[in-house]
Amino acid sequence: MLENPQVLALCASFLFGLALVLTQFGLRHVPPSRGASVSIPTSAVLFSALAPFMLDWDGWDPRAALIFVLVGLLFPATVTLLTFEANRRMGPSVSGALSNSTPLFAVAVAAFLFNEVPRPLQALGIAMIVIGVITLSVNRDWLGTRWHLGAMLLPIGIAGIRGLTHPITKLGLALWPSPFAAVLIGYLMSSLVVIGVAVTGKHTLPSGNQRAGRLWFGCVGACNGLGVLALYAALAHGPVLLVSPLVATYPLVTLAFAAILLRAARVTIAHVVGVTITVAGVMLLVGT
Repeated sequence: MLENPQVLALCASFLFGLALVLTQFGLRHVPPSRGASVSIPTSAVLFSALAPFMLDWDGWDPRAALIFVLVGLLFPATVTLLTFEANRRMGPSVSGALSNSTPLFAVAVAAFLFNEVPRPLQALGIAMIVIGVITLSVNRDWLGTRWHLGAMLLPIGIAGIRGLTHPITKLGLALWPSPFAAVLIGYLMSSLVVIGVAVTGKHTLPSGNQRAGRLWFGCVGACNGLGVLALYAALAHGPVLLVSPLVATYPLVTLAFAAILLRAARVTIAHVVGVTITVAGVMLLVGT
């Protein structure tokens, strides 16, 4: 199971979906940049502590390390900052759904770099997944506030960055096949980015329990960090055109947890339709 890209990708999807809902609790106490400056370093510390036991130096390649450094400047740092801000404005289900045009970007780049051209049924499955998760965003009401259409640029930017980093990371993993090295280096670089943003930025903190906010974002960091590790392990063992769409199903997890944990979040017919289309797309993609 630890080498099955489908299982790993779905594990990543579950962890990302859970983290997006937990983020909503943290944002009640601290703003996005402060949350990111807690969640990402938390993961970096976690992976640094595990490095003596899990980091394999046998395949060390400086070119791969450089790729992981460059990816780390964008993901998870920039993606996390944008995700938290989109989450604050639009809610976890909608922001997660719109950001999941990621497979379109990822598959396009992978087709160019690795000649991973999807077969007709695979292409249909990918299209259904993207359509399904975007359908989840039809309702623009979130906790009594109607978000502005311009906010859509945030999750679309997230999708573009993620879509680029998936195949680029796979390039690095081909040189140094160590998902743990990729996630450790990436999180160390991202920690520098988000801490720099938090230190230089000027924000008005919302009223709330700052300690509680840090605890929530510590949990978010653990979920996201393990999710990225599962994602990189999936990319090391499977093609981008399979892994990226499966990971993109995390709004389904977000929707389920939001319905349970966030009482003000309503499940609409659009959500049901989106879930149905997405699940059908996943079954089609995995079965071909």
